[in-house]
Amino acid sequence: MKLAKKECVVMLLAGGQGSRLGALTTKIAKPSVPFGGKYRIIDFALSNCVNSGLDTIGVLTQYQPLILNSYIGDGKSWDLDRMHGGIQILPPYQRVGDSEWYLGTANSIYQNINFIDQYNPEYVLILSGDHIYKMDYSLMINYHKEKNADCTISVIDVSLKEASRFGILSSDEDGRITDFEEKPKRPKSTQASMGIYVFKWNKLKEYLEIDDLNPKSTNDFGKDVIPLMLKSDEKVYAYKFNGYWKDVGTIDSLWQANMDLLGENGFELSENWIIYSRHAEKPPHYVSRDAVVKNSIVSEGAVILGTVENSIIFSGVTVGENASVKDSVIMADVEIGSNCVINYSIIDEMVKIGANLKIGKTKGENSEITVIPRESVINNMQEG
Repeated sequence: MKLAKKECVVMLLAGGQGSRLGALTTKIAKPSVPFGGKYRIIDFALSNCVNSGLDTIGVLTQYQPLILNSYIGDGKSWDLDRMHGGIQILPPYQRVGDSEWYLGTANSIYQNINFIDQYNPEYVLILSGDHIYKMDYSLMINYHKEKNADCTISVIDVSLKEASRFGILSSDEDGRITDFEEKPKRPKSTQASMGIYVFKWNKLKEYLEIDDLNPKSTNDFGKDVIPLMLKSDEKVYAYKFNGYWKDVGTIDSLWQANMDLLGENGFELSENWIIYSRHAEKPPHYVSRDAVVKNSIVSEGAVILGTVENSIIFSGVTVGENASVKDSVIMADVEIGSNCVINYSIIDEMVKIGANLKIGKTKGENSEITVIPRESVINNMQEG
């Protein structure tokens, strides 16, 4: 079935397990992980789409999708509840004769060729649902058009020390990519792929079909499809992005991205590029006369009776009398008992912590972030 044509369809990869986030992703997909006091990680890609004028989005889910599916709902919170286009959840599905999980990033798009084809787009924008950043994708799409590119990859400069974690590319003076290597041991440059791609749809479809027929392929964009396009002398260009961007794939990077909201040179949430989210209306937060709040974000519905310093406090959190929370991320509806000390920790949603407990070590050069899993009840714990 053909629907009215859309110039660009967005495919948002949101099925990752996020195993490096450990206890935070045992029950939920990585894009569902809460962030910044009232958001979830996926809010950034979805909001970027809406702010960029893109309104047709397929969200590809796989691992632990229940909370993510429920959170997205009909897309109304992001103005994506459209009669034509809007947002659609795309889990793996059984086809005639076979049934399989998404085997890789490229295979997940291949399995949804029919979804894309119904809009007959000129371009497909492929995003990851697990990055924190603000970006106007329309500027990247315009660059892609100007270069008449077959594929455009958004890139950001990283340190040489970090480079081996990313797909690393080299490009000529015109921006055309001459070399691409996924997570190289000896990086040739510091231009890192952000996992954001614009393709001509007819060209992408051709290479997805080639990739599917290759039994040796890992069905991945960075390892298979992009290198094959370069080898075939297709026009692949780099689009340089200069703003804040963080891959929050580890506990350390997730904690740091939250802390960047508090720093002078970090990541700002501003009114001119709204990050939308879905959350219940709550009363204003309450800070008692005896409480102390320093350099922190305290969300609606939180009750602060103790001390909060250099921390992110989500909605519905209670910090008991004489309790101290420092250098920590406290997610929604956590109860912290009186006289508790919480240091350098990430406490997941709906955790109950009894009185007089100490959790986490003081932030220092050799200390590790303490993580308390979702819905834990802790009445006896001593650390540090």
